[in-house]
Amino acid sequence: MTDHATDTVDDEQAPTTSRPNPDLRSLDRLIGTWEVTGEATGTVTYEWAEGGFFLFQHVELGGTKGIEIIGHEQKYGEEPSTDIRSRYYGFSEGETLEYTYEIASDTLSIWSGERGSPAYYEGIFDEAGDTLTGAWHYPGGGGYRTVSTRVTS
Repeated sequence: MTDHATDTVDDEQAPTTSRPNPDLRSLDRLIGTWEVTGEATGTVTYEWAEGGFFLFQHVELGGTKGIEIIGHEQKYGEEPSTDIRSRYYGFSEGETLEYTYEIASDTLSIWSGERGSPAYYEGIFDEAGDTLTGAWHYPGGGGYRTVSTRVTS
């Protein structure tokens, strides 16, 4: 029988301290609560999880509620994904959806599923960074436009 209380870990096998991927900091522009108007209405709130590896988005849109966890996907034994990925959990519908995020310059792109998906959101931040105007685009011409205005930082 092994006495786990006296087991030691070789320094070479000791876990290393990991740090969040610096590209996650591009999502700092989203931090705060946003009022969403247009063809969808409600609020979304973004906040960093402890440690900075994940960003939480709390969603209340059109009578539905949910949470999205955004970060680099890392499967057991593998390296983190190069893309910023997310999983959305819809409390009202019980659905789970996956997205890929990117902020480049003043443009926020969110693809449903993988980067380059035909279902995507594209929004532009105003100069102050407190208004995001954009639209979801769906295959076949569907989608909706919104304007999100930051109400708290």
